[in-house]
Amino acid sequence: MNIYREIKCLIHYGIQKGLLDIQDEVYVRNRILEILHLDEYEAVRIDPESLEEPQPILNRILDYAYEKGILEEDTVTYRDLMDTRIMDCLMPRPSEIIKKFWAEYQISPALATENYYRLSAASNYIRTGRISKNLSWKASTEFGELDITINLSKPEKDPKAIAAAKGMKSSSYPLCLLCKENEGYRGRINHPARQNHRIIPLQLNKEEWFFQFSPYVYYNEHAIIFKGCHEPMKISRATFDRLLEFVGQFPHYFIGSNADLPIVGGSILSHDHFQGGNYTFAMERAPLLKKMFIKGFEDVEAGIVKWPLSVIRIRSTDRNRLTELGDLILNAWKNYSDESVDVLAYTKDEPHNTITPIARYKDQKFELDLVLRNNRTSKEHPLGIFHPHSDVHHIKKENIGLIEVMGLAVLPDRLIEELEILKQCMQGTRNIHECEGMEKHITWFQMLKAKYPKTDIAYNEVLKNEVGRIFERILWDAGVFKQDSKGIEAFTRFIEQISR
Repeated sequence: MNIYREIKCLIHYGIQKGLLDIQDEVYVRNRILEILHLDEYEAVRIDPESLEEPQPILNRILDYAYEKGILEEDTVTYRDLMDTRIMDCLMPRPSEIIKKFWAEYQISPALATENYYRLSAASNYIRTGRISKNLSWKASTEFGELDITINLSKPEKDPKAIAAAKGMKSSSYPLCLLCKENEGYRGRINHPARQNHRIIPLQLNKEEWFFQFSPYVYYNEHAIIFKGCHEPMKISRATFDRLLEFVGQFPHYFIGSNADLPIVGGSILSHDHFQGGNYTFAMERAPLLKKMFIKGFEDVEAGIVKWPLSVIRIRSTDRNRLTELGDLILNAWKNYSDESVDVLAYTKDEPHNTITPIARYKDQKFELDLVLRNNRTSKEHPLGIFHPHSDVHHIKKENIGLIEVMGLAVLPDRLIEELEILKQCMQGTRNIHECEGMEKHITWFQMLKAKYPKTDIAYNEVLKNEVGRIFERILWDAGVFKQDSKGIEAFTRFIEQISR
C-alpha cells in the first residue's frame, strides 16, 4: 500500500465534496502527515475522475497506522478516534459553516438543512456506510404503515476500550454527549471523538439553542436541537413556544420532544433537547378519530387522533393560541387521575403524568400533537403500566421515546440473527429448543407455527409483518386511553374536563 496515494485520495475526496478548497491542499496534507508521524511526502498521481467514499480510504490509512504502531489498538473504538481526527483536517472552521448555513437559509430553509446534512455525511460524522447496514421495512397495520428498523449503525462495545476505561480518570468535560463543548472534541475511549462535528446556533424563545444531525440517523435529516445550557428535560409552556417557533423557522421540518419523566422519557433526560427532521411518520398521516371543542378555544381545531397512543391534535394559524391551549392541557393532565383506566397523577409526591409533544407547520397552519404519557408501575408491570409489557420483551423492552411514539420502531441488532434462526425453525431445518438464546421467543414461535403451518411460504416477509404487529401492540401498551369504547370514553372525559 502506498500511504501517500491514500492521503492524496482522501484530500481529493474532500475537495470534490466541498469540504476544502484546492488552495488548502498543502495545508491539509501536512496536518495528516503530522498525525501519521510522517516527515516526508512523495508526490503521486491519481485518477481525477475517481471519487471513492472516505471509509475505505480511511480503513487503509488506519491499517497503515496500526502496522506502524501509531494506532494503539486495532479495534472499532480506537479506529473511530483516529479516523475522526484525520477527517477533521479536511473540515472548515465552525464560523465558515455557520455563515454558509445562514446565507443559504436566506434563499431557502430547506436548502440550508439539505446542504448542512450533506456536509455532515461527507465529513464522516454521519457514518453512512454503517447506517446503510440497518435493516428497515414498513409494516401495514390498522394505524397505517409503521416504520421498523433494526439498528446496526452504532458500533458494538469494544471489550478492550471498556477495560481501559475502568482505569481512566473520570472527566466531566463535556458534561454529556449533547453539550455544545462536543464540537471539535478529540474524544476518548469512553466518549466518541467529535473533531469533525459542527453545530449551528439558533435562537428559540430568546434562548441559545443549537442544531445538529444525529450521527445515527433513523430517518431523513434526523436532527437534534439542544439547549446551550446543560439543563434537564422539562415539558412546560416554554417547550411549546420553542417547538412552534422552530417550525416557523423551518416549516419543512417536524420537531418533537421526549417526555421529561423516567420510563416514558428518552435516553438522555439530563440535557434539554428535541429531535426533528424532514420526514413524515405514520402518526402525522393518522386522521382524527373524534373532533372536539375546548371552551375558550373554539377558534382552534382540536381532536383525538386515531393512533394507539393517546394523542390530542390542535391546529391554528396563530401559534400563540396553540401554546396557550397546550399549556392548559399540560397542566390539566399533570393533575388528572382516572382509576378506571389505571391513570393516577401522583404516588405520594411522585408525579406520573407528562406529555410528549410534536410540532409541525402544515397547510398554512401550526399543528401540535400532544401525546399523553404516564410512567406509573405496578406489581404486574414493574417496568411500567404504560410500557411494553413482558409478552413483547422478546422483541423490545426499552422505553418508548419520541421516535417510537411517532411510529418508527428502533429494534436491537440481536434480532437480525434471531429472526434468521426463527425462519429456519419455522422451515423445519432447526429445532428452537436446541438454539441457544432463543428461549425468549418460544411462545411467539409456537403461535407463528400454528398460524403458518406450511413450510414453503416466504418467511422473511411473514416475520417482518409479525414484528410490525408486535410493534403495534407495543404502541397500544403505551397508550393511557386505549382506542376501544372504554378508552375513548375515558379520553373524552378528560378533554371535557379541560373545558369546564
